[in-house]
Amino acid sequence: MDSQLLLYFIALLAIIAFAFYLAKIPKKRRRSQLYKKEFPHEWIDILNRHFALYSKLPDDLKRQLHGHINIFLDEKNFVGYQGIKIDDTIRVAIAAQACVLLLNRKTNYYPHLDNILVYPNAFTNKDPKSEFEEHIRLGESWHRGPIVLSWQHSEQGALNDKDGENVVMHEFAHQLDQENSQGTGLPELQYNNIKQWSTVLGKEFKALSIKKKLHKKSLLNKYGATNPAEFFAVITEHFIEQPKELFKKHPELYHELKKYYQIDPIEWV
Repeated sequence: MDSQLLLYFIALLAIIAFAFYLAKIPKKRRRSQLYKKEFPHEWIDILNRHFALYSKLPDDLKRQLHGHINIFLDEKNFVGYQGIKIDDTIRVAIAAQACVLLLNRKTNYYPHLDNILVYPNAFTNKDPKSEFEEHIRLGESWHRGPIVLSWQHSEQGALNDKDGENVVMHEFAHQLDQENSQGTGLPELQYNNIKQWSTVLGKEFKALSIKKKLHKKSLLNKYGATNPAEFFAVITEHFIEQPKELFKKHPELYHELKKYYQIDPIEWV
């Protein structure tokens, strides 16, 4: 490549990079305005009635949550299936559970997600490996695709914040994981040491897999032993809803999640 052609190529890359920069400015400005926008009183009522964790949050985290919900609901599209009518209760309750995972840290608001599909109850999905088998699902998260949720179980998860089971947080944890890859249990780490993260989570995943095989009791849902991606989603549920129990039985794991999520749910209970 001669010098003139090289200069042309460099200039072209610079123009493309500048164009991308300019394209991001309107989104950044819009998000800033939405974040500061007054949060409707009706939505606060919904949170108080349908999201048990909300009342426990410190005021500064409540304000953050309000801003994140404003942006989330502006950017994400909800679609109802099997006759369910999408209303503010569904939108706000699901958004709140998803946005708890974004508190206290930089976020791009689940950039690969546009649509959230909501069924009234558990739904069936065909097994991709079998033409005839179907599986009952409470939720699904697709890489660069939609999230699918059962409203019945999403609502139950929001109302019960102590059982370590929350289908919305589970599926949105998958989205965080999928921002970095197609889902390997290794999300984009801003604060954690990747070697330590891999060592701690790898050890805990192996221990859970052994407990599952030997039918031993475990605080952690044994569905997390399915693969590293499911493990990350499962421990996220326990971290938010059962922080004291997780810290007591799995302190290293709790420490890694605390660094990743930049919150300490023990302070809320």
